[in-house]
Amino acid sequence: MADVAETSGNETVPDSVIPHGKLPPMQFRDLPSPVSWTKMVGPSIMLAGLALGSGEFILWPYITYKAGFVFFWACMLGVVTQYFLNMEIERWTLATGESAITGFCRLSIVWAWVMLALNIIPWAWPGWATGAGQIVSWMVWGASEQMVDGATVLQAQHVHVLGIASLVLVGIVLTAGPVVYNTVEKIQTILVSSILVLVTIIAICVVRQDALVAMLSGIANIGGLPDLDTGGLSLVTLLGALAFAGAGGTTNLGQSNFINDKGYGMGQYIGRITSPVTGQEEAIGQVGFHFHNTPENRSRWKQWWSAANTEHFFSFFVTCVACLCLMSLITYSLLYDADGQLKSGMDGFGGGMDFIWAQSIMLESHAWGRVLSSGFLLMGIAILMTTELGVLDTIARISTDIVKVNFLSDNPRWTLSRLYYCFLWGEIVLGSVILLIPNFDKPLLLLKTSAAMNGGVMFIYSALLIYMNRKILPRHIRMTWWRLLILVWSCGFFGYFSVQALRFEVLPVMHGWWSRLVT
Repeated sequence: MADVAETSGNETVPDSVIPHGKLPPMQFRDLPSPVSWTKMVGPSIMLAGLALGSGEFILWPYITYKAGFVFFWACMLGVVTQYFLNMEIERWTLATGESAITGFCRLSIVWAWVMLALNIIPWAWPGWATGAGQIVSWMVWGASEQMVDGATVLQAQHVHVLGIASLVLVGIVLTAGPVVYNTVEKIQTILVSSILVLVTIIAICVVRQDALVAMLSGIANIGGLPDLDTGGLSLVTLLGALAFAGAGGTTNLGQSNFINDKGYGMGQYIGRITSPVTGQEEAIGQVGFHFHNTPENRSRWKQWWSAANTEHFFSFFVTCVACLCLMSLITYSLLYDADGQLKSGMDGFGGGMDFIWAQSIMLESHAWGRVLSSGFLLMGIAILMTTELGVLDTIARISTDIVKVNFLSDNPRWTLSRLYYCFLWGEIVLGSVILLIPNFDKPLLLLKTSAAMNGGVMFIYSALLIYMNRKILPRHIRMTWWRLLILVWSCGFFGYFSVQALRFEVLPVMHGWWSRLVT
């Protein structure tokens, strides 16, 4: 593809450079002056906050409880893959100011409908709010136990009510702030920083040397899989953990919207979502811009790209790896003995999130045990609420972007702010309805359902990013060949586990439902 000739003015970007499909064509503008990576901190911390409550606090520690570190190599590969996947999402937005999904819609309007469905359905299951409610229930009313099929099941009281209350609380917080992005960034930064400090303190108190050796052995054991027949795990659980070794699903695509609101690159020309209650509406462009291939713009691009990579590495990658390793090490050290066997009595906590309660019990046997145990449970509530807040914000943000850009661009009544809050409270109502359905107030079930769906979503948009960032963007800013190989790996990585989960888990269940319906 030939580079654009150096010109000046507000010319339309031709389809031979970046196609516009049914959307308005982009206009040329100069790339804004770059800033240092330290001034760009924020969006990646928000993404790391989304990762805390799913893969890092629940799914990977749960797999560690069930099978030790035999599958931990996939955890590290998942985080590395998501780092590069996220940077390709950022590439499009830095270069155009548009979200990656708007870029997909330039290829075909069909992607607007597909991505809207893939954004709403997998995240409708409010496992984080329900999980926080379950921990609150344990702390307030205690955890009564009963035996089901020989296993201990902890009975949490009023979980569905507490889950709904958590959803409403998050909605109120997001509605109250004048600028939504600023509200979420401040909350996520404070909570993520506090959680890192607390999990480090607990790890220092309980993690043993043999646990560290076992984890390093698991990372080196590439290709190792847990025994699904005897371990109590399923392919759906493994796929969910892979998708949530980081943020996962369409929340990764939310990085586009975060960096727009932060003003990265061409995102400086795009406005922000404000509260219809406490904020003042900002002028917001419907589509993005592109820059001419001039020496000055090329130099600015290199600085923006380098700073964005550095910021995402420290804010997202390092944070996620630290939390994944520390929380899994804590689980192993508390529930396993030095010989690599579950401690006596610990094999009965395999029902849902019961293994978290088992960890709090074991913490009480250490010095300052009651303080550590209470701190661990409070940390769990903060983690899960942080994630629920981030999920609701991101899903509403992405849905708003899709609908406004593709279907309501000429409708002044439906501003981004109004659409955002309709989607936000619509998600809260949908999640509340799901929690009222019998047997759908189990946090781990909800999280595994959400995560498995999002693994398939990541397979789809990995392929779309390859086409956009390798074929559509001009040569001087497109992805390099080695990053292309990583995205190809991402397609295979998530695609393989998605197909296997569909084949051995989802289709048999659907067949069973159909058989019962017919008979």
